[in-house]
Amino acid sequence: MATTQSLEVTLETLIESIDLAERIVKRVAEASGFDEDDVHRIGMAVREGVINAYNYGNSQERDKKIVLTVELEGEKMVVHIADEGPGFDLSDVPDPLAEENLLRTSGRGIFLIKAFMDEFSVQRGPKGGAEIVMTKKLPQSVPASGRA
Repeated sequence: MATTQSLEVTLETLIESIDLAERIVKRVAEASGFDEDDVHRIGMAVREGVINAYNYGNSQERDKKIVLTVELEGEKMVVHIADEGPGFDLSDVPDPLAEENLLRTSGRGIFLIKAFMDEFSVQRGPKGGAEIVMTKKLPQSVPASGRA
């Protein structure tokens, strides 16, 4: 039976937390056997997710927290980013490729996350707010016992 390994970090709503979250997840991805390109893509997806939590979710309010959870679960790496904001409905995010939105900046982060990860969803966070969940299948070349 596969065990789930989990790492949870509570981040301050600070611009520096974006780089910290990216570094943490990239380390886990490297240790899990992802190649350099996938490590970069996963890092970018997490970066965009934390930027959204920082800007839109927590509205840059220092008293609110961002919770980053990384799980190695069976054959996949699952990343959760939860904020303490009002939450949002994915269907309300504008399509950045629609002609009327090409010059707008909103929606691009979600677009990149969907492009770089295998699965993506948004749900209500455990304490309210939004929780984005993104998944990337682990590379097949690494035996389960060799994962960090």
